[in-house]
Amino acid sequence: MRLWSLSRAGLTTARASRSLIVYHRSVKWDAVPKASAAAAVLLLALGGCGVAAKPPEPVAAPVVQAVRVAAGEGPITIQTTGRVARRREVDLSFRASGVVTSIRAEQGQAVQAGQILATLDPTGLAAAEQRAAAELERARRDLARDQALFEKGFVSRQRLDDRSSALQAAQASYSAAAFDRRWATLVSPVTGVVLERAAQAGEVVQPGQTVLRVADQQSPLVLWAPVPDREVDRIRPGASASVELDGVTGAFPGRVVRVGERAGARTGVIDVEIELAPRIGLRSGQIARARIAAAQPPSAAGALTTRIPAEAIVEAQGRTAAVLVVDAGGKARRRTVSFGGFEGDHALVGGLAGGEHVITAGAGFVSDGDAVRVVDPHRGTSQVTAGR
Repeated sequence: MRLWSLSRAGLTTARASRSLIVYHRSVKWDAVPKASAAAAVLLLALGGCGVAAKPPEPVAAPVVQAVRVAAGEGPITIQTTGRVARRREVDLSFRASGVVTSIRAEQGQAVQAGQILATLDPTGLAAAEQRAAAELERARRDLARDQALFEKGFVSRQRLDDRSSALQAAQASYSAAAFDRRWATLVSPVTGVVLERAAQAGEVVQPGQTVLRVADQQSPLVLWAPVPDREVDRIRPGASASVELDGVTGAFPGRVVRVGERAGARTGVIDVEIELAPRIGLRSGQIARARIAAAQPPSAAGALTTRIPAEAIVEAQGRTAAVLVVDAGGKARRRTVSFGGFEGDHALVGGLAGGEHVITAGAGFVSDGDAVRVVDPHRGTSQVTAGR
């Protein structure tokens, strides 16, 4: 082999090959493990051939989804779900305990004012009335007797006054017993419909226990809608509302007539009363959804309030929140915006310009300044080109 005709690199390669041959002749290969020997030969071969390591491939930008911020928004509304009811609904109950002998109305039945709906066994009430009448008669006799003795000087003025007080107490007891006996019959105070029947004939009921619940059909239908305490300050009496019910075609108007003054002890929500326009098909007890026109949140006063998907909110604290916006170079930028609460599946924010792209899916894997690739979830294609 003509080593003198090789270049310096070729000479080095030749020397490495010669050394490898010498090493091959001097080593006892039976004493070397096959894997080690193969590795040594491979390393020497690669070193002799001058093969360089392959550079690492660049990391692709993370894939995210984003929505385009609308340039303008309609009026702000607060969504809530509540129960439709008549403004006047009455729970009927007996004033005294006893056995129910009959109930003459069923749930859903129309009733008239003055109609007898249920009766209580009057035996015990009649006996109590007779006992009170006997006590009243005895008190009268005692007073008349002591009055005659007082005029003759045989009893004192104090004794006569005690007899008079006893007579007044007996009269009160008799009036109460007579009142209880009259309430052994439940009479409908309104013209309306029976909403609930909570007892059956033969049951023993206690004073004040609801037996029937009736609704006055002359009173308007209202929607009692719970609203979170953080949003109720934006609702004013007289505000308009749009109400929808399952099974009823189209929405119908309503008007806020009263905002509660106290939040529920367990739920922390405040009831808002919405008076509904008369409409065929509305019944007490139905569940309805309402959109109530609300005022601008204090944090967004004077600024454009925009609806964005709720999942676009990265962090929220009080009246401020943070979102990730994709800039013109395809990089995610953290943006602090004013936060006006949630409206269904959307969040109300201020401080975003129309046409900007807000990241909705994948924001948890992106930091401020990272290059991203925005993908249309319906087509699987890029919407915004990622920057380098």
